[in-house]
Amino acid sequence: MATLIDQLTTLRHDLHRHPEPGFGEERTKAVIAKFLRDVGLEVHEGVGVVGLLRAGRGSNRAIGLRADMDALPITETSTHDHVSQVPGVMHACGHDGHTAMLLGAARILSETRDFDGTVVFLFQPNEEHGLGARTMIDEGVLERFPVEEVYAIHNMPGAPLGQMASRAGQICASESLFEITVSGRGGHASMPQVGVDAITVASEIVLALQTIVSRKLSPGAGAVVSVTEFLTDGQRNVLPGKAVLKGDVRARIPADRDAIEKFMRQIAKGVGVSHGVGIEVSFDTIFIETINAAEPVTAAMRVAGAAGLDTVPDCPPMSFSEDFAHFCAAVPGCFMLLGNGEDGPHAQPLHASDYDFNDALLPIGAHFWADLVRDRLPDAE
Repeated sequence: MATLIDQLTTLRHDLHRHPEPGFGEERTKAVIAKFLRDVGLEVHEGVGVVGLLRAGRGSNRAIGLRADMDALPITETSTHDHVSQVPGVMHACGHDGHTAMLLGAARILSETRDFDGTVVFLFQPNEEHGLGARTMIDEGVLERFPVEEVYAIHNMPGAPLGQMASRAGQICASESLFEITVSGRGGHASMPQVGVDAITVASEIVLALQTIVSRKLSPGAGAVVSVTEFLTDGQRNVLPGKAVLKGDVRARIPADRDAIEKFMRQIAKGVGVSHGVGIEVSFDTIFIETINAAEPVTAAMRVAGAAGLDTVPDCPPMSFSEDFAHFCAAVPGCFMLLGNGEDGPHAQPLHASDYDFNDALLPIGAHFWADLVRDRLPDAE
């Protein structure tokens, strides 16, 4: 059998060349399932892939390790020899590397079996749209394969190679998408007094929304309200009668998320009343806040430190969102950030068209996962 790093590098490059979007990861799932069976795991396929590995003296204890599989709708601009072969789709977030690291751990643990209990390897689809974890849970994955704790790793571009960071409590923000529709009365651009120009009203709402974070939440709350689209039915000489604002909200705690929605509805309604136009507001939370449990974080940092990795046990909370939040809401969990390197494509931002996962992380991550299993499911013999 090929050496671990050679096998994982080849595997990771293959996944990178053949990226698949959320809920379309059919080839990826087949590759994962074959690898798990080849190294001796029990495999269950559904919307995702689950691998089971039991060892030891029959302990009923179990932990879950999760990796995401999906790619992004981005055209890759990299020049390395494993560039995406699928037009308009690429692994710009490192999910190919996350998958390869977890498969490496499955091989290591299958060969050593030096733990007592069950490891549930969770390969999740569609993390990018916040749908995969909920779908696996709704499918019954935690009922069929119950675990006491669940863990996940995400690479972190720009952080030192192999640095492991986490924190107890909230580590990733929620993401909510909003849409505000303004229904006024359009007309000729030369006679604005005849109707109600939806652009003017919607612009007023855009500016007023900025006061939510600056004046209605506590300083340091870490919330973000961003209007990302402004759509109208106007033309060169036609004032629009309709305008649609779309945007994105990030919050660190549910109370702030709820407050932002309340204030957003108040502001939009108030501006609408003052101009005599119709207002409709939708607010849909896609990702909930990711909340780490204290004990799993302590264990993960202890294991990382014992392996010689640089650790950051109380890193700042992140403003990005993570679908793993739904697993953490169901089972005590720990989401970790693993440094991808400080130079070249490994330091490019996540979702950049020239980003690439660092192959040097593959053995680091695989061995960390194996060490974590031995720590959480110790073999007393």
